[in-house]
Amino acid sequence: MTTAATRNAGLPLSGIRILDLTSVIMGPFATQMLAEYGADVVKLEPPEGDIMREMGPHLEPGMGPVYLNLNRGKRSVCLDLKQPESREVIARAAQASDVFVTNMRKKALAKLGLDWDTLRRHNPRLIYVFLAGFAEHGPDAGKPAYDDLIQGMVGLPGLVARAADGRPRYLPLNIADKTVGLYVVQTVLAALLQQRRAEQGQYIEVPMYETMASFMLGDHLGAATFAANDAAQAGNPRLLSAYRRPYRTVDGWICTIVYTDRHWESFMRLVGDGELWDRDARFRSMANRTKHIDAVYAYVESRLATRGTATWLQLLADADIPVAACPEIGELIDSLESAERGVVHRYQDAEGRWYRGLSPTVQWTRTPLAAGAMAPRLGEHTDEVLREWMGVAAPL
Repeated sequence: MTTAATRNAGLPLSGIRILDLTSVIMGPFATQMLAEYGADVVKLEPPEGDIMREMGPHLEPGMGPVYLNLNRGKRSVCLDLKQPESREVIARAAQASDVFVTNMRKKALAKLGLDWDTLRRHNPRLIYVFLAGFAEHGPDAGKPAYDDLIQGMVGLPGLVARAADGRPRYLPLNIADKTVGLYVVQTVLAALLQQRRAEQGQYIEVPMYETMASFMLGDHLGAATFAANDAAQAGNPRLLSAYRRPYRTVDGWICTIVYTDRHWESFMRLVGDGELWDRDARFRSMANRTKHIDAVYAYVESRLATRGTATWLQLLADADIPVAACPEIGELIDSLESAERGVVHRYQDAEGRWYRGLSPTVQWTRTPLAAGAMAPRLGEHTDEVLREWMGVAAPL
């Protein structure tokens, strides 16, 4: 019989069992990456399933695009955790697991007997990863958190307002969920190394708000880095310039960054302003350009508006200045589906329906990764996992 371990043989996390009691985006995003590394990720779902199953268009109920693209390569076990017999099964599953990941509220976990103190009694080697909205030691402990809320609380809409039209806006992607999800992945990998050395597990908290705030401030602590300065002086001037945006050309848009001294000299001589480069100190060093960031970016904008996109792509590339087209989302998908890129691929379900999916982008030479199989239907693997992990039949 083919098992998860044999299917993933040779992959970095082959043989690692992860019990995944997460929903929505951050947790599923992280555990899908761990599944791509070869872990046997078992997604625990209640009878109603992960809420993301119903988001977006469907080819079949419960299999929306957000769910499909966050849960590939996993197995789904459907249990009513409110039933005493299900709790016993989960306790045994934790005993057979290396890692338990959850973003359920702490009170609910304790009520269900899925808290750290309970599960570690079943398995002292268990790595218990709790995905919190806010740090347990902080004033917002226990409060719910969603991407929009966290974006707002760490100041991203305010930064957008400073850089754009004065109106706060969220970034149009789940940047907090997925950024913190990457922290979850590296945390689990490090914890697995420690587990192998110490032969024991531990409780780990990954707080969404504090982690995302730290991530954002890596760019924007700015002058507040120096403790004598007021925190209001924080912010990265280059990133906050209203002119840091795609540039309009005669017939479209272009993305370029004139960044180093060499870039600036090459650009200014290319557009016939070599004399300005020679005499205007604003352009001649990173420090001076940062002081006058709006003026120097406005200069680039005015020059790029004089020619077409194709012309600039060629001229700037020839001058060794970083440049790229500015595609719409459909154009991006088409380009990434090409054989040369291979980021987007097509696959079929058992009924022959076609889907687009995302492939792992990091290239491993000896043990190459591959996109996991189709995301599981609700409870698709309940009997299989309970038999394989615990040698028991489904309790319900």
